[in-house]
Amino acid sequence: MATIVGYIGTYTKAESKGVYSFELDTIAKKITDVKVAAELSNPTYVTVSEDNTFLYAVSKEGDQGGVTAFKINSSAGLDILNSQATKGSPPCHVSINQDNSQVVAANYHTTVIESYLTNEDGSVQPGVAVKHTGSGPHERQDKPHLHFSGFTPDEKYIVAIDLGTDRIITYSFANGEWTEVNVLSTKPGSGPRHITFHPNGKFAYVMTELSNEVIALNYNHEDGSFTELQYLSAIPRDFTENSQGSAIHISSDGEFVYAGNRGHNSIASYRVDKNSGELTFLEWTSTEGDWPRDFAIDPTGEFVVVANQNSNTLVLFERDKETGKLSLLQTGVEVPEAVCVKFLNN
Repeated sequence: MATIVGYIGTYTKAESKGVYSFELDTIAKKITDVKVAAELSNPTYVTVSEDNTFLYAVSKEGDQGGVTAFKINSSAGLDILNSQATKGSPPCHVSINQDNSQVVAANYHTTVIESYLTNEDGSVQPGVAVKHTGSGPHERQDKPHLHFSGFTPDEKYIVAIDLGTDRIITYSFANGEWTEVNVLSTKPGSGPRHITFHPNGKFAYVMTELSNEVIALNYNHEDGSFTELQYLSAIPRDFTENSQGSAIHISSDGEFVYAGNRGHNSIASYRVDKNSGELTFLEWTSTEGDWPRDFAIDPTGEFVVVANQNSNTLVLFERDKETGKLSLLQTGVEVPEAVCVKFLNN
């Protein structure tokens, strides 16, 4: 696989036009051919279907927000299928299940997560929302702020991460109805943001935005419950400037976890104990830019692409599969207001 296609979700508050595509040349080890794939307002997060047929983006339409569906064409461009939107701010996260039948989106501002069933052509049906209530002790926890919704590894449940109320909520969704299955309350004021599951389905790792920590969790697939194993600071103890946790991802072999720090402007790397699920810190790697909002490990596992939102850049790293360490390859690839990175699947 010499060339791998990726997509960038962006804000469109300044220069950005929407969703961008790029190519990762794995032979030359560089990012090339950055271009607009689809013009769209505030597609800050995107997701690609397992079979690489569809891309779904959060989107803004005037005073409404929702999800827009695209068909990925033969040149990796995006052909719009349809949008579903309701009054209020757009969501901040979107996921799709493996058989392309259900899209879920989390909304930071409107206190809901929504399920959008899909049609056979990949277009989305109107969303069904579940509303959250509550608050937390931090000044930014005035109300629920849903920052992630996605599927458990067996897709039996949907997990919602609520930064505003310090909760990880497990739901089932059937016959058009949401049912709360389990809730884990994290440390007060931690502000959980994103979750990634270990390939074995037994462990999960959460990045907190407000306390800038990584939480290691046990996951019980039978009842959808989580139990805490470990809290680890993702930034140096002596770093006192503003820093907020961003994305968290795990290598496909389950050996390493990576967490993004906005402010400290780094990726923290951890080795996974496959027996206990606990993490051991390895190192910090500078993201060579400001405010690393997201990053992605490519399908080969050999590269990591980081999106630095405030510097409007992508940065490419090589990843050592044995040690987990990241080595800088390329900096300063221009993408305006870059927020999210996604690759086409193998």
